[in-house]
Amino acid sequence: MEDFRELWKAAEEADLVDGHAHNIVAVDSSFSFISGFTEAQGDALSDAVHSLSFKVSSLSLLQAGKPVRVTNKSFIDYIFTTSLEIAQHFDLPMQIHTGFGDKDLDMRLANPLHLRDVLEEKRFSKCRLVLLHTSYPFSKEASYLASVYTQVYLDFGLAIPKLSVHGMISSIKELLELAPINKVMFSTDAYAFPETYYLGAKKAREGIFSVLRDACADGDLSIPEAVEAVKDIFSQNAIEFYKIKFPVKSFCSDNSISSIPGKINANVQSGVSFVRIIWVDASGQHRCRVIPAARFYDVVQKNGVGLTFASMGMTSFTDGPADETNLTGVGEIRLIPDLSTKRRIPWETREEMVWADMHLKPGEPWEYCPREASRRVSRVLKEEFNLEMNAGFENEFYLLKSVLRGGEEVWVPFDSTPYCSTSAYDAAAPVFHEVAAAFNSLNITLEQLHAEAGNGQFEVVLGHTTCTHAADNLLFSREVIKSIARKHKLLATFMPKYSLQDTGSGSHVHLSLWQEGKHVFMGSSRHGMSKVGEEFMAGVLHHLPEILAFTAPVPNSYDRIQPNTWSGAYQCWGKENREAPLRTACPPRISDGYVSNFEIKAFDGCANPHLGLAAILAAGIDGLRRHLTLPEPIDTNPALLDAKVQRLPKSLSESLEALKKDTVLNELIGEKLLVAIKGIRKEEIDYYSELKDAYKQLIFCY
Repeated sequence: MEDFRELWKAAEEADLVDGHAHNIVAVDSSFSFISGFTEAQGDALSDAVHSLSFKVSSLSLLQAGKPVRVTNKSFIDYIFTTSLEIAQHFDLPMQIHTGFGDKDLDMRLANPLHLRDVLEEKRFSKCRLVLLHTSYPFSKEASYLASVYTQVYLDFGLAIPKLSVHGMISSIKELLELAPINKVMFSTDAYAFPETYYLGAKKAREGIFSVLRDACADGDLSIPEAVEAVKDIFSQNAIEFYKIKFPVKSFCSDNSISSIPGKINANVQSGVSFVRIIWVDASGQHRCRVIPAARFYDVVQKNGVGLTFASMGMTSFTDGPADETNLTGVGEIRLIPDLSTKRRIPWETREEMVWADMHLKPGEPWEYCPREASRRVSRVLKEEFNLEMNAGFENEFYLLKSVLRGGEEVWVPFDSTPYCSTSAYDAAAPVFHEVAAAFNSLNITLEQLHAEAGNGQFEVVLGHTTCTHAADNLLFSREVIKSIARKHKLLATFMPKYSLQDTGSGSHVHLSLWQEGKHVFMGSSRHGMSKVGEEFMAGVLHHLPEILAFTAPVPNSYDRIQPNTWSGAYQCWGKENREAPLRTACPPRISDGYVSNFEIKAFDGCANPHLGLAAILAAGIDGLRRHLTLPEPIDTNPALLDAKVQRLPKSLSESLEALKKDTVLNELIGEKLLVAIKGIRKEEIDYYSELKDAYKQLIFCY
């Protein structure tokens, strides 16, 4: 079954350019007696040619303010064709009202097919015409005209949200039956009431998603094509049709347009005081710069903020670069906000937050940037094999409360009940209700949550999506959980082994492969997976010892990865074997014998997920390139086969040694970034080997 979450996310988050309602692309007629022109100022002409007549007032009626309808067709035609000539001369688009509208029009004459004689005239062949309101109920006729005449475009304002849900969806479908996607534009016709714009925008997102989802299900479009169609319909088509250039200033208005379509300038953004620009370094720690909203929107959103090179060489225990990273306080990068990730902060609604990319200068990514590293390796997978990897994380963490012991503050488990305890969840329910609401506002899919085996330990399961989004969502979820726990006077920690006597916490990740929007990991081989699925997974299994340097990045990680703890301590894989580090999964909806994804257990909350996924991608690519195959699965506890199954690295030192010998990750992730990661890991090893209890401070870092 297709997964349409990426399409829904695109429809829900698409920037909106509404030429008709926003009045950025229309101008009042200079003829004061014509009230059928659009209600705005801008750079387009708009005629109401319903039944080929205009409202007009005689002098006496004009004084009385009572409009009537002109019936002299010759005069009407003159006004209309003159408007077309003016529009063509000044290279202005023309908005034409056809179909339903005023209650006294003759619908038989409102059919856009009556425009064919005009459209056939050579002198109007270079006009740009948009038929508004889906020409309802003549949507099919409008679609036909747009498919035949290069100068005809379509707009579905007023039909959305005025029609029923079925009517809105069927009208959009009829427009797209013949008309090219790049000729159909979003609009609301919300000229008078902001509530109409809100409702039109909401219903348009839902309607476009519904129509494009059905097109994907029917095989007319792939998911990536549908995502592009969303962008075209909601903004790009209007930008090109109306020749909108940002920033723009209307020649009839003092109102300026934001340089980003569909976004409101921060100076008028209601209630936002600060914007947090967040990044995660190579040690996996979340860091941020906080910018006043006005400065962010005026300067920083384009130019970023400066940050020292040393920032990507820092360890978990000190804010200085590790010696062998080749990163120092000399040199500066720019933190460039990825505006597609900007969100209002649910627990602090006076602020927004946004993930940052690291650039040497705007437009030139820095080779040490973790988000760029995962994108870079993802591009290789796409270019060489036309594949994408989806990821979904399981977040395990402890909720701790503060108590005084001997006059000192000590953090102890919030709860001491067993796995999946109803009492544990009930006690934490106030926290999780807020967490779930915050996830919803951040567009993060929450699949389930429950109490884990440790005292005060819980697990939150996130939905799967593409790599960069999955990593961003994981990091957002940690921000949510830690911040809301703090509101409840609790401390949430994702460190791998909070207590050496209790269960460890992981960030297990489920992985699958997709091609042109279709799930391709599953197959009919002996293991229930496709050939590409097996080769990819075999590459990950082969490189797992060195992958641990990314996914289990601190010495405390290896206190967690122990036999008989469901954390995956041996280099093997199994079918639904929770003692194996790689486990193929068969959810209830999947037929027996098939697997939809595989899980990596050796991934924890100290890892930067962008770097961890980059390492996994690189290993999978190597498996595909070399056509690796999987050994037989282990169907028992591998600890019972200790002599036959190789142990995974027992320490960060062993994982680091494996990474030093690896050439594949070096090639795909980048030599300089790997030098920095090795330098950081070496200092982590040295520091925590000398200070045995220092790991206890990690509850405040992760």
